[in-house]
Formats: sequence, C-alpha cells, structure tokens
Amino acid sequence: MAKKVPLRQCIGCGEMKDKKEMMRVLKTAEGEICLDATGKKNGRGAYLCKSMDCLQAAAKNKGLERSFKMSIPKEVYPSLEKEFEHLEMQ
Repeated sequence: MAKKVPLRQCIGCGEMKDKKEMMRVLKTAEGEICLDATGKKNGRGAYLCKSMDCLQAAAKNKGLERSFKMSIPKEVYPSLEKEFEHLEMQ
C-alpha cells in the first residue's frame, strides 16, 4: 500500500501541497514567530509555499493571524521575508 503523503494548506494562496514542498512558519511557546526550515521544532506551525508571493499574500490576507489566532506585529513580516531570502540562497 502506498504511504500517505501529508498535505498542508498554504496560508498565502490556499493550495494544498505536499508538506515537504512547503515552508513552515512557527510560533514558539514564547510567542516568537520564525521560519522553521527543518519542520521539527516545537510550537504551532503554519505552512507557506516556498515563494515570496505567498508570504506577501499571507501578510495581506492575515493568514498568520488566522492560523495562530492572535494579532501579528507588523515587523514580523519583513523579518520573515529576510529569513525566506536567506533560505532561498542556500
């Protein structure tokens, strides 16, 4: 029997994709929001396609606010964009 592929919905574009193809945004127990490249850290996760467009769409449509059920400080998005660019370069 084929192994079930875990799917996750992008909070930017709303598409369902394979979890491995996506970037995890993490909210830690301390309330800090960062990218989790490994997908293994503890905390509440939300998923994004690996494209800057989806990150910007999530900022516009308040995808993170809905996923984490909290208001997201404005400075979080630019810092996520910086982390995102850093990961894309690797």
